[in-house]
Amino acid sequence: MQKMKLKIQKLPHFHGELPAYQSAGASGFDVRAQLAQELTILPGQRKLIPTGLAFEIPLGFEIQVRPRSGLAIKNGISMVNTPGTIDADYRGEVQVILINHGQEPFVIRDQDRIAQFVLCPVWQADFELTENLSSTDRGAGGFGSTGVGTDPRAPLSRANAIC
Repeated sequence: MQKMKLKIQKLPHFHGELPAYQSAGASGFDVRAQLAQELTILPGQRKLIPTGLAFEIPLGFEIQVRPRSGLAIKNGISMVNTPGTIDADYRGEVQVILINHGQEPFVIRDQDRIAQFVLCPVWQADFELTENLSSTDRGAGGFGSTGVGTDPRAPLSRANAIC
């Protein structure tokens, strides 16, 4: 596993544990809520959760903010903009937008692990205007055009047209 230095700043309201990888092979590190009091997210509601952290991300990288799978499957808690992106030139506090897709109110307490962050390389495009794009078998087909069966070229049926 390759490693890279990532500068992290604890903001004045931060307390508790720094982010940590939960296993030797984990790609994401968990971040915790920094709350003065517990917060309830009602079904269908979204809330901005502070982490008390800021990062100095190396140029050519981003941090992707992703939901925690356990919160998603057990409680329906996810993120509105998943994955979220923290750009290399952002220096403010990172906050996480959580949404409750579940059917019950969900309580977030101080120091709960709320999201995972993944440090990822990025490329910026050098745009080149063209009149024509190369052709492919798929062409302009999208939104379920490849179906859900084992043969991606099979015609769509009414059953697999909506994906």
